[in-house]
Order: sequence, then C-alpha cells, then structure tokens
Amino acid sequence: MPLAPRIRWGRHGLCRRAKSAIKTVTWRVVASTDTLFIVWILTGDIRIAGSIMSIEIVTKMFLYYAHERIWNRFM
Repeated sequence: MPLAPRIRWGRHGLCRRAKSAIKTVTWRVVASTDTLFIVWILTGDIRIAGSIMSIEIVTKMFLYYAHERIWNRFM
C-alpha cells in the first residue's frame, strides 16, 4: 500500500498540488533553520530565536504555498 494513497499521480509523477505542498514543507525546514541561527547569533538568546522561528514557520509556509500555486497557474 502506498504511503500517500490520496495523492494522485499524473503522467509526470506527483500531481502539481502535492509537489507544491511537499516543496513548501521541505523549504520551510531549511529556511526556518536559517532564521533560527541568524536570530540566535544576533540576539544571543535561543528562546527569542525559537519564538521568531515558530511564528515565521506558519506565516511563510502559507505565503510560499500561495506563491507557488499562483506561479504554476500563470507562468
């Protein structure tokens, strides 16, 4: 049984929406880790860095997904 049975496979692999969602999550891990380290270096406080990162994860994930979907639709 496939790991993600609800994801439809198109002729080029995963459907575009699934690819966009997976790309969104993996990019957020990379970008949020970067934010965590930058804020930690600048402030010297891991709690502040973690707080900023936790807000940034949520907001930027939705913004990136919307951007990706718009890009795929019009470009």
